[in-house]
Amino acid sequence: MESYLLDWSNLLLRWAHVITAIAWIGSSFYFVFLDASLTPPADLELRKQGADGELWAVHGGGFYHPVKFNVAPPALPAHLHWFYWESYATWLTGFALFAISYLWQPGTYLVDKSVMDWPPGVAVAAALSFLALFWLLYDAICRVFGERGKGDALVAALVVVLVCVASWLACRWFAGRAAFLLVGAMLATAMSANVLFWIIPGQRKVVAAVKAGRPVDPIHGQRAKQRSVHNTYFTLPVLFSMLSNHYSFTWSHPRNWLVLILMMFAGAAIRQFFVLRHGWKLGRNRHPLPYAAVGVAVIAGVVAWLRPEAAAKAVTEAPRAVGYQEVRQVLAQRCYLCHGAQVQMKNVRLDSPAAVRQHAQSVYQQAVVTRLMPMNNATGITEAERALIAQWFQGGAPAP
Repeated sequence: MESYLLDWSNLLLRWAHVITAIAWIGSSFYFVFLDASLTPPADLELRKQGADGELWAVHGGGFYHPVKFNVAPPALPAHLHWFYWESYATWLTGFALFAISYLWQPGTYLVDKSVMDWPPGVAVAAALSFLALFWLLYDAICRVFGERGKGDALVAALVVVLVCVASWLACRWFAGRAAFLLVGAMLATAMSANVLFWIIPGQRKVVAAVKAGRPVDPIHGQRAKQRSVHNTYFTLPVLFSMLSNHYSFTWSHPRNWLVLILMMFAGAAIRQFFVLRHGWKLGRNRHPLPYAAVGVAVIAGVVAWLRPEAAAKAVTEAPRAVGYQEVRQVLAQRCYLCHGAQVQMKNVRLDSPAAVRQHAQSVYQQAVVTRLMPMNNATGITEAERALIAQWFQGGAPAP
């Protein structure tokens, strides 16, 4: 019953997390586009009020005319919309999903004894510390080197170094699948913390100053802009790290930390292309195609690097019929521990011909295609054994 309820919790939280993430990323991408696409107001009255940008757009049968006041408008409207619940809801649902998926059973999902053999409780504490410590170091870099818009290039370089070091450590300490997800959660935590501790408080101070008739310090807008820019470049790396847990050929590689860093770099480069593309259309910068080309080239290089030569070679060199008895030996050694008489993870047993016949498709998918099982390869299945299962399934999955 516990496993059943956890599965439902996982499904519902994942559903909510995706919905809230779409809302947050969608609004973030829109405002990045808006900032890059604004033109000086044509209306003299708007310019007198302090507006420094406007955009005309058509969508859904209507015309829209957003106007931006870079510091503050001359007066506040009766109804002011705030963008922050999308961020908070995304982090809360994501953390809850991480807790029930990884922290609830750390010995199974978070710890890989071949990587780091430490007690589950210590691993949980280390994972939580990872989220907090990255935010503290990242925030310190921004405050020390990025105040009032100075040193943006230095801040970016230091943040890149910090992300690379954190990725390397995560892959050295945790199971590969958990390490990739943890790095994504680490960046997502920083993104949401930017909203919670800097962007929204700064906006509240601006609103309070306008209401009180006091001069508005532009530093609040500069800080919010800096953190918003960082958030938009974190987005694609976060999405890759979250999706990668379904594709074991990324996180199971011996140099998985480098795979993660390269793919996150590619995502940031591609995001740079889209950010600059809006300004290029208005003649503000050179064509940003080289950024997209670099990102695509890096992805292509990783694809070529990770090609499964060993598994393909094993299948090619031994094209023969594989019977149930050969597969049963592999299952007994590698799978019965979690899917046998004593334990039935996910209510699946593989210790009888009928059960193997029933779950043949799942065995092939989990052990050969996605390579998710055995979990963290705890039982040491070999490439030759995975190839044997593939030949058995492709030969009709015979079972007595």
